[in-house]
Amino acid sequence: MQKRAIVLLSGGLDSSTVLAMARARGFDCYALSVHYGQRHSAELDAARKIAAALGAREHRIMGVDLAGIGGSALTDIGLAIPESPTNGIPITYVPARNTLLLALALGWAEVVGATDIFVGVNAVDYSGYPDCRPQFIEAFERLARLATKAGVEGVPFNIEAPLIAMSKADIICAGIALGVDYGMTVSCYQANADGAACGKCDSCRLRAAGFSAAGIPDPTRYR
Repeated sequence: MQKRAIVLLSGGLDSSTVLAMARARGFDCYALSVHYGQRHSAELDAARKIAAALGAREHRIMGVDLAGIGGSALTDIGLAIPESPTNGIPITYVPARNTLLLALALGWAEVVGATDIFVGVNAVDYSGYPDCRPQFIEAFERLARLATKAGVEGVPFNIEAPLIAMSKADIICAGIALGVDYGMTVSCYQANADGAACGKCDSCRLRAAGFSAAGIPDPTRYR
């Protein structure tokens, strides 16, 4: 029986690459996107197209109200998205986002019988978010094995973060080799309704620098 995996799919560059990697490793992939109160839904529209293009067995969009918590420029329109580099953890950090997204993925994994959960966190070319570090992934894997019926009964849940030590350029090269169409992806923190990017936010800057370093034309649609 083909092994099943849950793949967190935001619709951005990194998570799309991870879906392609999971498929290449032979997993039957269940793609999970989350509407958590982010500023725009363009990335979720992209996720639908990417899930279909990369052969996900099923794609679901679930909801969590992180806008109700606030505290992040990604969920509170009263806070400006920084358009230049900042010191420390930026205001685009969303409190507890990856913890909650992985928890949803873990619940679905128990239901469909998946033992692996893939997430596109990166600790090299990223914005300094604490929930993108290897220590967090290791801790959540321990939690998954302790806090679930499946884990207690011996299912060895694995939290897979294949991009965690890769540069953005290396991620892009890997995705191109696997057939990822990055023109379909949306990474911008403040993309418009059609998914066109601002070209100024931290995510846009990291993405553009990655394509430049990889020597690959940037297919991003900018406003």
